[in-house]
Amino acid sequence: MKDLDNIPALMAELGARAKEASRELAFASAERKHAALIAAADAVWANRAKIVAANAKDLDFGRDKGLSPAMMDRLMLDENRILSMVDGLRTVAEQADPVGEVLAEWDMPSGLNIRRVRTPLGVIGVIYESRPNVTADAGALCLKSGNAVILRGGSESFHSSGAIHACLVEGLKAANLPEHAIQLVPTRDRAAVQELLTMTDYVDVIVPRGGKGLVGLVQREARVPVFAHLEGIVHIYVDKAADPAKTIEVVLNAKTRRTGICGAAECLLVHQDVVGTLGSEMVAALLAAGVEVHAEGGLAIDGTVPATSQDWGREYLDSIIAARPVAGIDEAIEHIRTYGSSHTDCIMTEDPAAAARFFERLDSAILMLNASTQFADGGEFGMGAEIGIATGKMHARGPVGAAQLTSFKYLVRGDGTTRA
Repeated sequence: MKDLDNIPALMAELGARAKEASRELAFASAERKHAALIAAADAVWANRAKIVAANAKDLDFGRDKGLSPAMMDRLMLDENRILSMVDGLRTVAEQADPVGEVLAEWDMPSGLNIRRVRTPLGVIGVIYESRPNVTADAGALCLKSGNAVILRGGSESFHSSGAIHACLVEGLKAANLPEHAIQLVPTRDRAAVQELLTMTDYVDVIVPRGGKGLVGLVQREARVPVFAHLEGIVHIYVDKAADPAKTIEVVLNAKTRRTGICGAAECLLVHQDVVGTLGSEMVAALLAAGVEVHAEGGLAIDGTVPATSQDWGREYLDSIIAARPVAGIDEAIEHIRTYGSSHTDCIMTEDPAAAARFFERLDSAILMLNASTQFADGGEFGMGAEIGIATGKMHARGPVGAAQLTSFKYLVRGDGTTRA
């Protein structure tokens, strides 16, 4: 490895190694990739004490840096979270291999047989912030889809990511796959990010996973195509036909289960007809659960904070939620179109026509009916893990699993066929 002080040379070496590894991974058997992921899962569990010890260093770093409680929660690893990471690796391992899947096949009058089949993208650069489990998720999904990956974790998760990455490399070695298939940038220097964004000779796509600042930087500076993962400005619209018991339970879960994830609810929109009943009950329940509610209109009951224009379109990633009445579903839709981030939005209603209108007229990557927005997660979608939730409209959208990390090519067969 090159001198860590020479960032351009360091990143060029990582890129060259990844490119070489990607060529072998492109035709690696499903069995070898499965074996690598199972061995990596075993290594993570066997080394859980080392991972927790490494995480303790990161938590100290985060405290010194003044991270918010929600960000510290994102950073923290314990045995249960490590077990979830292991389960995610195993789930990805057991999924069908997407590489080589025939997406379509047809015959032409000319005598040609044409098949469109999945193929790896090549080399993926993943840039993420404080969540160290992304190291395992991204490494596993890129491997499963036949891609080499260069991981650049956040400075806060430097030690945890390193410990997890070492386990992934153990898995690669055990399956006799190139160990440079999954590489971790070995420095906190931000110059490494700038290099990664412009490595067009080596990197085929960049996936940023983090807040607005990170994604904005990547979109401004990247010379490599980007799968954008924007903020999770998640709305729940409570319709006049919402079931009260379901709604209170779902809203509490959507906000309080984990406040620092991108699927956490950030804004509550309540139909004016139920503001004084169900709306007030929901706000009271949120306050009782320790949530700071920034409310306006009839939702501004005792204990709330007056909402301002700064509360709309804001991702708190904390135990805070904005709340406002709306005249009806169309005003809710307009609010979401104006302030949303096309990530995840939910309607609570027992009226099928209202649900259909909400689903039809909004274009968020994920739309939900009567379900907690905390389900906006690749694992909960049956993907085992996700590399992020893409909010753009090109190529990948919503949870990005292994299949979304592929492109396709056409295999055309003839028999001495010539064109007239």
